[in-house]
Amino acid sequence: MRSSQLARSFARSIFSEMSALAHACGAINLGQGYPDFDPPPQLRDAACNAIQHGHNQYAVSHGERVLRHAIASHAAHWYGQQLDPETDICVTCGASEALWCALQAVVEPGDEVIVLEPSFDVYVPDVLMVRAIPVPVVLEPPTFRLDPERLRSRLTKRTRAIIVNTPQNPTGHVFSIEELQAIAQVCIEHDLVAIVDEVYEHITFEPHEHIRLATLEGMSQRTITISSAAKTFAATGWKCGWALGPEPLISAIRRVHQFTTFASATPFQYAVAEGLQLPDTYFHDLRADYTARRALLLEALAETPLVVFPPEGTYYVVADISPVAPEMSGYQWCRWLAQTVGVAAIPLEVFYHDPAVGRSLVRFAFCKQEETLRAAAERIVELRTATP
Repeated sequence: MRSSQLARSFARSIFSEMSALAHACGAINLGQGYPDFDPPPQLRDAACNAIQHGHNQYAVSHGERVLRHAIASHAAHWYGQQLDPETDICVTCGASEALWCALQAVVEPGDEVIVLEPSFDVYVPDVLMVRAIPVPVVLEPPTFRLDPERLRSRLTKRTRAIIVNTPQNPTGHVFSIEELQAIAQVCIEHDLVAIVDEVYEHITFEPHEHIRLATLEGMSQRTITISSAAKTFAATGWKCGWALGPEPLISAIRRVHQFTTFASATPFQYAVAEGLQLPDTYFHDLRADYTARRALLLEALAETPLVVFPPEGTYYVVADISPVAPEMSGYQWCRWLAQTVGVAAIPLEVFYHDPAVGRSLVRFAFCKQEETLRAAAERIVELRTATP
């Protein structure tokens, strides 16, 4: 039996491939971006308590009331964003489902969607699955800042939406107010919807601060903000995300969501509601903890000939391998690294429409315990002398 042409066009996820390779080689996995530590005890206790007290059946499709109110309060506290929990929020099975539902809700077949590259590898397949056309706009190293004129040059009469990720995976770039204002101006002038993935919103490094695009003038009615519990609470396996925006857009997302997954896991919604109400010290400590992890990895990479681009946010570091392996692609080098040095990383070429653009770039994740990072650092410094 033959599968669809679209399904045949999708390769195995690079994260699955490199994680399997890391396991087979006994390599330390700095490839896939999942923490090797648990969520805070308050959230684990809240999840267990929800299970023990009857919250085990289908949730309200668009999210349990307690979580929607916690999300609204969190947005008001951190960004001054006013959301109606009854109309402006849809809880989903992770941020990935929120993105899928957002595209289904606002994009027609044949529409064009701007994707800022390098981009998380879910974005382009999701655009293709709604029969739309992804249009890449490349962010250039070393800063990965947006060139507004390059963005404008990619607009056509068919452009319907733009996907923005800030803080950005994989580059670690935190979009500045000037960049966001440029995006806002384009969206307003061309009547575009901005779909903004903010799952790393609480992982930024001084002096950089996360700014929510939806709070800029003229953007509240044309922005869908997406976030989740995964990165903020080290709960990637809970798959609890949400989409925020004006009632007309969220109403459409809710209609798509009810026929996609219907509802997110009920007990985890109660736990995440607890997490969003943690005191500010939790979020400040999160930033400090990741700042220390970042420093540890950067220190090790600085001992190598790699060209390193320190991140402004997220828990990833991008490096250029061309000084040590000018003839190899990032994919080839990452396989060599796992098999020979014992550290797994991710090649950035898979994050580009044209793989050649990111051929020499790779990504390391530092969302790991200190002992994991120190063990990885001991292997990484071997790159001072080890060459393919």
